[in-house]
Amino acid sequence: NPLSSCPHFHLIHQNQQIRAMLTILRDRNTDRADFIFYADRLFRLLIEEALSMLPYREKQITTPTGSVFTGCEFSSNLAGVSIVRSGESMEAALRCVCKKIRIGKILIQRNEASADKAPIHYYTKLPHDIADRHVLLLDPMLASGGSARAAIEILKEHGVPESRIIFVNMIAAPEGVRSICSSFPALQIVSCALDDYLNDEKYIIPGVGDFGDRYFGTEVLSSHAGVLHRPLECAPSPLTASARSHTPPATEASAPATSTPAAAQ
Repeated sequence: NPLSSCPHFHLIHQNQQIRAMLTILRDRNTDRADFIFYADRLFRLLIEEALSMLPYREKQITTPTGSVFTGCEFSSNLAGVSIVRSGESMEAALRCVCKKIRIGKILIQRNEASADKAPIHYYTKLPHDIADRHVLLLDPMLASGGSARAAIEILKEHGVPESRIIFVNMIAAPEGVRSICSSFPALQIVSCALDDYLNDEKYIIPGVGDFGDRYFGTEVLSSHAGVLHRPLECAPSPLTASARSHTPPATEASAPATSTPAAAQ
């Protein structure tokens, strides 16, 4: 049970609405339009849950009736970082509740030709002040955890403490949860579902298949009937410290800064 060894792993409240939407996403017969629609709904719920885990401070305001009300406000700057490609599907939900948020990108793909699906790092672009911000790391699937671990290491190299990172994903496998929790015990994880296990091809079971392919419409039918996957698009190279050293310097994203997400205003 990964929950017993990972107190910072959080499942959002499991109600019938969540189960119904996950059922639609898991169904191999769900068309792409419905897959995107219900994935986006779940992403927004996940983002709202993640925002509730950020630090807040007390704030007094005056209401239109002249009454003084003691509430709270977000007490730190925030950034989103998506693990390309699938993580980009979560950016719209983040912007819905944090309309001026800065969003960085980390391109990591797993080597589908290798037995362990080892992660390959290609590109990083982060806000220049990422070290001063809390970070919502976005990737809908947590399988073996290889890509997430690589992305977290890159964030730490750019000065982000793991205690300021919240990893937001829709479906997690126990193997990935254990891997992330053991490597980064101060990091928080929030997810919609904890599935059963990884199969020999490192797919989450029961899972949803290849999330990125189904969301972006690039799925192909493999020789294993009914299993969807995407073809390897470029020759892999190992993820190493030297590869990361060629990452372009962190620069500011184009969106303006914000200190308070809309959900906390």
